[in-house]
Amino acid sequence: MKNPFVLSSIAVLLALSSAFPLSSQAAPKKLLVVTVTKGFRHSSIPTAEKVLADLGQKSGAFTVDYVRNDQEMADKMTAAGLRPYDGVIFANTTGDLPLPDRQAFIDWIKSGRAFVGMHSASDTFHGFPPYIEMLGGEFETHHAQARVDCRNHDLKHPATRHLGATYSVFDEIYLLKNFHRDQVHVLLALDAHPNDKTPGFYPISWCKEFGSGRVFYTSLGHREDVWDPSWADKNGNREDSKEISEAYREHIVGGIKWALGLETGDAKPQAK
Repeated sequence: MKNPFVLSSIAVLLALSSAFPLSSQAAPKKLLVVTVTKGFRHSSIPTAEKVLADLGQKSGAFTVDYVRNDQEMADKMTAAGLRPYDGVIFANTTGDLPLPDRQAFIDWIKSGRAFVGMHSASDTFHGFPPYIEMLGGEFETHHAQARVDCRNHDLKHPATRHLGATYSVFDEIYLLKNFHRDQVHVLLALDAHPNDKTPGFYPISWCKEFGSGRVFYTSLGHREDVWDPSWADKNGNREDSKEISEAYREHIVGGIKWALGLETGDAKPQAK
């Protein structure tokens, strides 16, 4: 004989599950997009802010909040203010930013958060070695904008698996210092100087583990049309800007997802 209490309990559970279905997708991560500058200010920053918000919405992976000035940095980037966030994006920041507590910020990343840096994130905090150590490299100089063929060093990583063996892009290409190849996982690099074509190794993008945190950096992203193909359409830029931009957007969203732990990818330094 069936137990009427068990049957009624099952009926209640089925009714509740129908009224309140379980979500098959986790809540999006929360990212803080920092665009404060104390040096050169890129005209592409407003475009970058919009693109990052769009990528988060379309992917469903993350939402963004912004730190655009000193006051917002003072309010949102204290140790307590950072707690609700899963990571930060430094989108074309420059100079010595007025972080309330620099070391607390580094420790916060190291504790298991994501750090994502675009372009001049490497032209930030030159006088603060813990930041350079975390990032993995430091801007030294650049020359004229150029078309380059970036060699893809990881065809399986979420940031580069869509690019094929090479990624051709027209942008401002950084030359870096304090970069140690044995301490990062190289994603994109050049086999020759971007301008004079002297053979050598010139890093473009990489990722690394930092304590329990994850760091993704790409030096690309100076130009508006690298970020947004619609900007290129409106301003009559290079014919291949749309293709370049679409690939770049996949590059950064893949890197963001990896840094947030939403996708898997190697972070071990490769053999030279």
